[in-house]
Amino acid sequence: MALLKIARMGHPILLGTAAPVARPDAPEMRRLVADMRETLADSGGIGLAAPQIHQPLRLFLWHDGAAVQALFNPVIEPLGEERATAWEGCLSIPGLRGLVERPARVRWSGLDEAGVPVSGEAEGIAARVLQHENDHLDGMFYLSRMPDLGRLGFVEELARAMESRA
Repeated sequence: MALLKIARMGHPILLGTAAPVARPDAPEMRRLVADMRETLADSGGIGLAAPQIHQPLRLFLWHDGAAVQALFNPVIEPLGEERATAWEGCLSIPGLRGLVERPARVRWSGLDEAGVPVSGEAEGIAARVLQHENDHLDGMFYLSRMPDLGRLGFVEELARAMESRA
């Protein structure tokens, strides 16, 4: 296994549409997922999309609460009209957080590491991570979903502001 370099905002790989993966169970995909797991653990993040590690593929990893799951060729659909607003960060934009509104609940589907169809529903942080990582597969950052860039800040400054309010 290897730690992979995370592409930062401005790198062209993060702006394109990722290609579907024909064989999630192929040896090179298993290696890629293992390397992505190690990279995600090292980064302290809760999700990582293949384009973020310079691979233009429709694949991301996400913490489902108990374990890190790989999802190939994902489809994410909102469930209902309810929306939720929360702070998001991104490994490709280190040190910044922004307040982002997204659907509160989603239905997800795709293929697991063995190429077996999987699906489920998610809410809360899991729904947010699924949507955030899926955005990366379409060349989108959470910044594009922010109606007010005045709600964007450096982690340290946001923490100071929260402390002064307390």
